[in-house]
Amino acid sequence: MIQTSLTAGGRGVIAALLTAASLGATPSAAQPRDRTEAKSASRAVPREIATKTLPNGLQIIVWPDHDISNVALYNWFHVGSRNERFGITGLSHFFEHMMFNGSAHHPTGEFDRVMEENGGANNAYTSNDVTVYQDWFPRSALELIFQLEADRICCLTFDSTKVESERQVVYSERRTSVDDDNAALLDEQVMATAFVAHPYQIPVIGWPSDIERWKMSDLKSYFRTYYAPNNATLILAGDVAPEEVFALAERYFGPIPAQPPPPPVTTIEPPQLGERRVSIRKPGQVPLLEVAYHIGTPRDPDSEALDLLHMILTSGESSRLYRRLVDQDRTAVGVGSSVMEGFDPGLITFQATLAPDKDPAAVESALYQELSRVARDGVTEAELAKAKNMQLSAYWRTLETINGKASALGENQVFHGDWRKLFSSPARYAAVKGRDIQALAKRIFDDKNRTVGVLIPEEERRAGAPSAARGAR
Repeated sequence: MIQTSLTAGGRGVIAALLTAASLGATPSAAQPRDRTEAKSASRAVPREIATKTLPNGLQIIVWPDHDISNVALYNWFHVGSRNERFGITGLSHFFEHMMFNGSAHHPTGEFDRVMEENGGANNAYTSNDVTVYQDWFPRSALELIFQLEADRICCLTFDSTKVESERQVVYSERRTSVDDDNAALLDEQVMATAFVAHPYQIPVIGWPSDIERWKMSDLKSYFRTYYAPNNATLILAGDVAPEEVFALAERYFGPIPAQPPPPPVTTIEPPQLGERRVSIRKPGQVPLLEVAYHIGTPRDPDSEALDLLHMILTSGESSRLYRRLVDQDRTAVGVGSSVMEGFDPGLITFQATLAPDKDPAAVESALYQELSRVARDGVTEAELAKAKNMQLSAYWRTLETINGKASALGENQVFHGDWRKLFSSPARYAAVKGRDIQALAKRIFDDKNRTVGVLIPEEERRAGAPSAARGAR
């Protein structure tokens, strides 16, 4: 599965245990953010969560939850398309496939078969920044899962036949999920245009010519560098005890040697000095519009204000852009936004699916009017309260499950630098004021800071039909 490092409803999930003061303008919510955050964190962090780092550098975080006899495991590898270079683009995603194609003690297909026979299931995804492997299983299979996971890290099979087979699978996936998907194709082009220096310009699935030409030496070098225990964070939530998890980790993952730290990504995207545009013409049903603005990272102090801003603009039928473009102007049939969540400064992106035969220029103009209105006039108290309530609701839904707990711990540890921030976030969201959102909108919604993509549908030419050039006189 491919993901852009983004969230459509806020960075990760909001943390737990918001009191009544969390959504109101009480004296405690108005206190300095650092003191409020420290106080919230000190009383909200569950004491049962335990951590350990093995001598080989593997980070482990365990959240016991004995409500049901199941376990969720997330293994986060700190590698995505941002770690690639031209010539080997798409390798991070390719290894998401290869990790299910056999290891020294488990031939192709056995990983899934053994897991399913023992009541488990699995999945994986790759983004610009990370590759994450997910397992869900009964606690009775705990040691088996550790053995399976460790074997494919220490002893992955590099069989040339399997490599070529998966190469064709990935190439086919690119055709169906990008080349034949107009929205995905437009997004790929906008990303490649918005970033001129930083490797976020590289698509997660890779460029076609690179997919065709990876060499076996490229694969082995990449795997050795990035699939090392010192480049991973292992999260478990469910019916486990930290001591048994740590013992199993030492037994199965401990013997895997650490590798030299991967080369850091040091390129910084320079400030954008003017609007950039990309236009695509290809067969399709309706026009598409995408507008992206450069933003910061999840660790920035205004990240919570950004989450709330994009929810106010596009979350639900009462959001500003839905009311304007879909209800009022009737120029679009859908509108949305996404915020990149990654290690480096990313983008906030707005997408609109236009109604048939509507003018993209008119929709684009209306979009800018609404963004300028936020920068000029701010947001209402009702809009801010709605966004905060939606964040809180998302938090409670997430932490109702062991899967949500494992995912949230990983997101905060990997992207925010500390899993405890999951539990200190209520005060940060509660402290966001309308003026914070307005100031942020003024700063990022600058004409010079945006990249615009438009896809204009063309009628698909029938096989054998003359081209316009050949038919013209």
